[in-house]
Amino acid sequence: MTSIVIAAHNEAAVIGRCLDALLAGTSPGEFDVTVVANGCTDSTAQVAAARAMVRVLDLPAAGKVAALNAGDAVAVGYPRIYLDADIVIPAVGVRALRDVLSASAGSQAAKTLAVTARREVDVSRSPLLVRAYFAINSRLPVFRHALIGRGVIALSAEGRGRFGRFPDVINDDLFLDSLFTIAEKREVSSVTVQVSAPRRTRDLVRRLARVRRGNASMRAALAADGGARGAARRGARLSWLRDVALRNPTLIPAATCYAAITFTASVLAMLPQRTADAWGRDDSSRRDDYQVSGRATADG
Repeated sequence: MTSIVIAAHNEAAVIGRCLDALLAGTSPGEFDVTVVANGCTDSTAQVAAARAMVRVLDLPAAGKVAALNAGDAVAVGYPRIYLDADIVIPAVGVRALRDVLSASAGSQAAKTLAVTARREVDVSRSPLLVRAYFAINSRLPVFRHALIGRGVIALSAEGRGRFGRFPDVINDDLFLDSLFTIAEKREVSSVTVQVSAPRRTRDLVRRLARVRRGNASMRAALAADGGARGAARRGARLSWLRDVALRNPTLIPAATCYAAITFTASVLAMLPQRTADAWGRDDSSRRDDYQVSGRATADG
């Protein structure tokens, strides 16, 4: 049985469509789905509980790491899939991820222990600067052979055995990515998820600043651990210029915007935080009128 853990903080606007797509056309017992509502002040738990075949945990305090650990504690099957509440992936996509891991388990070749979907970024409701940023970001080599930035990660039982509990880090996908070699992780190109871009430039900058803080914190934790839990992936500092803009000069205007936004975010990341942010996410793309789609074919 495939277990799916969804940590959800104030996700009433999106959790319904996530679950409806996930469960449509499934048979009872095919998926073990746990939604961990945490610190919610909206109807996230109630919306999730209205769906059959969904286990709902309601934690009083907000915190994604605690939610992931709580969901893991009650999940019963493998592969184990960690899914963001704003990501829509149909059952056929989950099956494709599962099948890749299952096929690898029986292979004599190097095993694939972790898989993710191909990412598409929806910028249709974003301003020009945000579109320019993602014109560069979506082409960066750092996303090749990586698990980051997709909102869905599937681990085999052996892959899940690489760690005990999720550590207290902001970027859980970067943590998971750090546990596996390039040969052990794979993007399943037949499964596509759509990630919604922020609707405002300032939301993008704030999100990037939080990501940078989280990356720095996790790298420090891994270094202090002596590398026992792997090493966090680093993007080349000038990759946006060398690997993207210079290879496609038509993207140079977009690259200028990209550089300005990332520089601003790096400065902001070094400033003291005014408020605690347990999630570090962009809320502008979670409005209830925003449609997110996912699709997959069954060829694995």
